Amino acid sequence: MNLQQLKYVVAVNRFRNFAKAAKACNVSQPTLSAMLQKLEEELDIRIFERSNKLVTPTAIGEKIIHQAERTLQEIGRIGEILSEEKGQINGKFALSVGPTIAPYILPQFIKYYRMSFPSVDLSIQEMKADFMLNALEKGELDAGIAISGNVCDGMLEIPLYTEKFMVYLAESCWRKLPVFKPENLEHENMWIMKDAQCLRDSAFSFCKSRSIGKHIYEAGSITTLVRIVDENGGFTIIPEMHLSFLSDKQRKNVRRIDGDYRSQRQISLYIREDYIRQRMLNTITDTLKQFMPEGMLFERIVEHGIKL
Repeated sequence: MNLQQLKYVVAVNRFRNFAKAAKACNVSQPTLSAMLQKLEEELDIRIFERSNKLVTPTAIGEKIIHQAERTLQEIGRIGEILSEEKGQINGKFALSVGPTIAPYILPQFIKYYRMSFPSVDLSIQEMKADFMLNALEKGELDAGIAISGNVCDGMLEIPLYTEKFMVYLAESCWRKLPVFKPENLEHENMWIMKDAQCLRDSAFSFCKSRSIGKHIYEAGSITTLVRIVDENGGFTIIPEMHLSFLSDKQRKNVRRIDGDYRSQRQISLYIREDYIRQRMLNTITDTLKQFMPEGMLFERIVEHGIKL
């Protein structure tokens, strides 16, 4: 048994396809298949079942795959320890960002990150929280940025910033209050976004009252909601960082929400508990500092960065 064979095992499990796994490992398919067969013969068990072009792990194979993933992660930590000790910031860094966060931070994040850390091979994927946590556990990601409150065993949650929600009104809306309180928001006239605004305690009680009224449509993006409000009246809730997406005319239809801590969402960074690349994590916070609105990042992040 050798490390290369373990890499092949993990790759086949990831892709469930020998050709794709071989391509990812930069070897020919016959070479990968032969090495796996040799490992199975050595262990005297079947790691994968192959039938009708389907590749699935056996029961014992699942356990071996899990151990192979852990072994490769621990081996990789040796290089990480050396890089940290030498103060180096280079190598691969895999990050995920939640789909309701990505539109607001990724364009500038990528721009400033590439300028500041050209030696880092950065890869970013949009992932919902459950997929992110699964990928972190398997070692497929270094870190993830998502809505706070997704803590689970083996993971650390590091708060990054808090973003307020605001009311976006139609020009024709009869209730032109200068500031809104949650109790002022009438469900019947509200347009909402599927999933994004009903985030545990992050939004408002209207999430529990979707059945009230006739003007509720679950749109797929905040931009769509704003256009619906412009054409159909009523109002919606938008995150603070969406303001830059609005025209000067549309910004006149934005109102602040007052008097309720739930009128905001907190964004956090997620890593495994055993993650050690502190300098690499701080490339994220150093980049965010360059473009995030003043006062939005947590003060301890601004002053001290991330300390593991």
